[in-house]
Amino acid sequence: MRYPILLVHGMGIRDNYKIGYWGRIPKMLENLGCEVYLSGQDCSASVESNCEQIAKRLDDILASTGAKKVNIIAHSKGGLESRYLASSMGYADKIASITTMATPHNGSKTVDTLMKFPDRIIRIGCFFFDVWFKTIGDINPETYKAITGFKTSSAAKFNEENPDQEGIYYQSYAFVMKHFWSDMLIWFPSLVVHHFEGENDGLLPPEAVKWGNFRGIVRSNSTRGISHCDEIDMRRLRLNRKDGDGISDIIDVYMNVAKELEEMGF
Repeated sequence: MRYPILLVHGMGIRDNYKIGYWGRIPKMLENLGCEVYLSGQDCSASVESNCEQIAKRLDDILASTGAKKVNIIAHSKGGLESRYLASSMGYADKIASITTMATPHNGSKTVDTLMKFPDRIIRIGCFFFDVWFKTIGDINPETYKAITGFKTSSAAKFNEENPDQEGIYYQSYAFVMKHFWSDMLIWFPSLVVHHFEGENDGLLPPEAVKWGNFRGIVRSNSTRGISHCDEIDMRRLRLNRKDGDGISDIIDVYMNVAKELEEMGF
């Protein structure tokens, strides 16, 4: 591959090489011959705050490798940060491609509804999350600001202010679970999102994540489907050991992304 890969994580979990937000994915990409780096930003900060951290990380990568650009593969909220980095922060000339996995580019109608709860209650809940995230290493957690950015109105404003930049290849992927009980870590959010928006990956429906060259819905040949947690190989296991319609291992998705980017000259 011509350029290094920068994996930009989403919200709720910090990434590092020991714990690993991305499971087996970085190692698999390295085995393909890719140079792989982690973004290391806060797990629950605003897009703007996190991009300050990602920008420094990107500069360090380019300085140490001598590369002119990076290929970004981002999950969930990390995709918004990648786009903001390219447009609002002027890093377009340092980014060759942005591939997003289940990123809420178009916002969430479910979040629109949930944000109708009394604002004071929401802010109190976010405060306790901020305390926890600060404990585990976040520099500037801003959970309230982060989640309000997932409203459809916020997404529309974000998209207007952060248009695609010339010279960057943008593509996006969606995923879905087959049943709300397919992933017991997020069974309840999946049920709620299904009520308001139909099939989803536990947090987001396909319509919410379409951006750039939309590559469609990735489905598994397992009886579970693919959850928001499965998308980053949280369990470090294959989805299924059988062949059939759909993928049996999430790392195959990332492998194909890397191979296609290389074929495109990235």
